[in-house]
Amino acid sequence: MLPNLLLTRTSYFSLAIAILCTLTLFACSSSSQPKEGEKQISKEPTLPVKDFIFGDEQPFPQCHASTVLRRPDGKFLVSWFGGTEEKDDDVGVWLSIGRPNEWSKPQEIAKIREDPHWNPVLFQAPDETIYLYFKVGKEIDHWETWVITSTDGGNSWSEATELVADDKGGRGPVRNKPILLSDGTWLAGASHEDNRVWNAFTDRSTDGGKTWQMSEYLEINRDSLDGEGIIQPTLWESEPGKVHMLLRSSAGYVYRSDSEDYGKTWSPVYRTELPNPNSGIDLTQLPDETLALAYNRDNENWGARAPLTIGLSTDNGQTWPRVLDIESGDPDDEFSYPAIISFDDTIAVTYTWQREKIAFWMGLKSNIPPSDLAFQIR
Repeated sequence: MLPNLLLTRTSYFSLAIAILCTLTLFACSSSSQPKEGEKQISKEPTLPVKDFIFGDEQPFPQCHASTVLRRPDGKFLVSWFGGTEEKDDDVGVWLSIGRPNEWSKPQEIAKIREDPHWNPVLFQAPDETIYLYFKVGKEIDHWETWVITSTDGGNSWSEATELVADDKGGRGPVRNKPILLSDGTWLAGASHEDNRVWNAFTDRSTDGGKTWQMSEYLEINRDSLDGEGIIQPTLWESEPGKVHMLLRSSAGYVYRSDSEDYGKTWSPVYRTELPNPNSGIDLTQLPDETLALAYNRDNENWGARAPLTIGLSTDNGQTWPRVLDIESGDPDDEFSYPAIISFDDTIAVTYTWQREKIAFWMGLKSNIPPSDLAFQIR
């Protein structure tokens, strides 16, 4: 009887363990399901993906000139100016945080007075402080540059301060993001628009954005460059100290300049074969040094701002053989003022969509194919 008793007790013990394990697995499985009222975390989107930052419920009739930054947690900050129309006194700076299909409601984060606000630019410093630069003024010729900062990923912001006290015309980044050079310098592409005469320059900071040193205006041969001139540089560094810029122009093409001394001095500007309808461009440098440029590919001054295109270059901007239209449309459409960033092999772009919305596109470098659209001029 004793052996049978021991066997029976062992069987009961095994059965109890089995029941306990089953209950534990059931509990774990149940806890992984979203509770009532909880929002289930969505999966990473299949790339490429296109989305709008907000729908038709936005509290402003028009919006323009977005900027984008990616946080370490994978969420994006997107900012733009919005109001009744560009140049109206109610135009302020707005922000949304999120990822495709999960954007927060737009919030106005900068409105220092009843003058139009313009061209926000996001930049994250090495200490992870986020800077948002923007312009204020009734006329572009008399812009002031202001800045706010965030130390909590864009959830809250400091009071606004002038970047350069008493400046008129605009200092620091005019539209595109600054870059961090290999020697630690912050370098911003800048420009002035004075009575329809446009000039570009760079602003350098060697003390973490506290003070800025303005370069000379870039040298332009105005006999060969028709119209207003050049503005809104976008920058990259190919080797330590060797910095380059591409510029929006009034001559139907993207222009370029190069520096050998960390952006202190620059070569005279020269024309590239990239078309430009006098509309904003922006560039990002991928980890493998591939350049990705977002631009409109019409070459008439004040020409079509559709389609919106991404081009890739693997020879430091000499050629752009891989091209993709991320937004098509008719010549009267507007898909403009792109802001572009990259991480790993992924490229993200925000842009103005018909002045009504801010659109977001994200894809892999491999999504941009070889194409006969390269340098095509309409």
